[in-house]
Amino acid sequence: MSSPRIFTNQPLIVGQTVTLDEQPSLHLLRVLRLTVTAPVRLFNGDGCEYQGAIATANKKQAEIHIVTASAAEAIPPLPLHLGQVISKGDKMDFTIQKATELGVSQITPLFSERCDVRLKGERLEKKIEHWQKVALSACEQSGRNRIPQVLPALSLNDWYARCDAERRLILHPHNQQPLQQAHPPASVALLVGPEGGLTNTEVAAGAAHGFQGLLLGPRILRTETAALAAVSVLQFLWGDF
Repeated sequence: MSSPRIFTNQPLIVGQTVTLDEQPSLHLLRVLRLTVTAPVRLFNGDGCEYQGAIATANKKQAEIHIVTASAAEAIPPLPLHLGQVISKGDKMDFTIQKATELGVSQITPLFSERCDVRLKGERLEKKIEHWQKVALSACEQSGRNRIPQVLPALSLNDWYARCDAERRLILHPHNQQPLQQAHPPASVALLVGPEGGLTNTEVAAGAAHGFQGLLLGPRILRTETAALAAVSVLQFLWGDF
């Protein structure tokens, strides 16, 4: 059984001992029932993974002594920014979790005309924090050391205006070009719409900002399926699959 892998938001240096926050400490000590000398792996988003062991433990706190560090994880060859219109229930959590596992670099939650989720103010801020935690948890599980950033939510038009990726794709059958015939781009932005789809006006606005259509076969995919299928295709063509 491999040692548990824990994220901690603090500098990690070989030979030093760090104190974990209460939540990960309780996970190690109460859920996993680990004791002193048990091996633990840590990461903090700097690209490395740090191997250590529990040095001290009490009811609510664990200290980890760092023994070694791995070489920094390679920067993904394809910076991939997913613009995902917010979906209902736990679908958005699922999309962020799996997109993280598949190697996206950034995720921006979006509001569109047919988006059924209405969040603002403190509720929206808490959701963004929650989604970042979902991405962190997916990094812990998948062995990823570089953490994708969940950016503040934007309206679709604002995201269009700010997007600076070299290749811009929208999951909609318009103005399509075969992906395999294009040169590998320096960066990609991928837009996935809501359950009800994008309006013609929204698609036209995307085209005006350089977004080209992308169609994933003859079947209609749910929004959470479409995002992951598209990311997988792009990673296969231009990324590290």
